Amino acid sequence: MATKMRLQRFGKKGQAYFHIVIADGRAPRDGRFIEKIGTYNPISKPADIQLDFDRALYWVKTGAEPTETVEAILKYTGVAYMHHLLKGVDKGAMNEEQAQAKFEEWKTVKVAKIESAKNDIGLKAKKEDKKRLEAEVKVNQAKADALAKKLAAEAKKAAGISEEAAETEETAEETPSTEE
Repeated sequence: MATKMRLQRFGKKGQAYFHIVIADGRAPRDGRFIEKIGTYNPISKPADIQLDFDRALYWVKTGAEPTETVEAILKYTGVAYMHHLLKGVDKGAMNEEQAQAKFEEWKTVKVAKIESAKNDIGLKAKKEDKKRLEAEVKVNQAKADALAKKLAAEAKKAAGISEEAAETEETAEETPSTEE
């Protein structure tokens, strides 16, 4: 029985999330599985990955073949690197303490890189919001200026009409007195 490490799809259309499972290679994608070892949500930025590290490492050691996406997840979480280091321990290239030290060093660098990516995403979103707000303020100011000009023109026109009416009334009043 050839075991595969693959994704099992859940969620609605356009909002998929996945379970990372160990399954028989002949079983359907969303069918029977041997063990669930984690979840993967690609919608969140950065993607949310929950993985049982020890079980994933066990299955990689026993020869379960990961699909392309699961292999990328294993590399991202460090399971593939730990498997590589343990092969070196088995060959005698290093001892287990050295392998653990290398893995911990890699893990700290990886965590720092992920945190920096999260911060960059947050800063980028804030900058985009700020630019959008500034553009909206400019548009609103332009609309307010245009409205003020329009109201001023209407007021001037209304004032001009009332001045003309007043002048007409004055001339009309003066005209009868000259006739008398």
